[in-house]
Amino acid sequence: MNLDTITAGVPLNEAKKALIMLHGRGAGAHDILSIAKYLDTADFALVAPQADNRTWYPYSFLVPIAENEPSFSNSLQALSQVLVAVQQNGIEKENIYFLGFSQGACLALEFTARNAAKYGGVVAFTGGLIGDKVYEEHYHGNFENTPIFIGTSDPDFHVPVERVNQTAALLEKMGADVTKKIYDNMGHTISQDEIDLANQLIFSKK
Repeated sequence: MNLDTITAGVPLNEAKKALIMLHGRGAGAHDILSIAKYLDTADFALVAPQADNRTWYPYSFLVPIAENEPSFSNSLQALSQVLVAVQQNGIEKENIYFLGFSQGACLALEFTARNAAKYGGVVAFTGGLIGDKVYEEHYHGNFENTPIFIGTSDPDFHVPVERVNQTAALLEKMGADVTKKIYDNMGHTISQDEIDLANQLIFSKK
């Protein structure tokens, strides 16, 4: 995967904190970066990778994983490369944050659960772990109390609440400090309340 990455905010080589932002299907890096103006991330480097053809994997996140290959593995590998590049600028994992919407939220949760460590925080606007079921054997490490916020609508056309609940339970089992909020009939979008909670629970924490 030849990944284009857009950066904004504080230059990476000057920043103490970094936020990796993952766009949804059909969107792009610029779209997800536009959310940053609502977040308490003025002192962060912002890093937004662009998926090939505007999608991280071709099908629903609920199909058997093999059906989304090789795009799925390529996307995880690309995200790993982004993380390494951020760390090479001297930013520690505990000061690296992840945020995604929809398909990007699924990828952010999947990547961090497969590589659990003490991160700054994870924000998943409508997402869950990827696969036809939750494969616990895919996930390793300990989040060491990393704050994770997951917000979603009930119902959501793309992301069933059951998968969100399963995801939250597994992340908690892996040592994350999970806040899950389910909104009645919110639609497939990001609400002001979710932005407020992300700021309060994750970005405003010193």
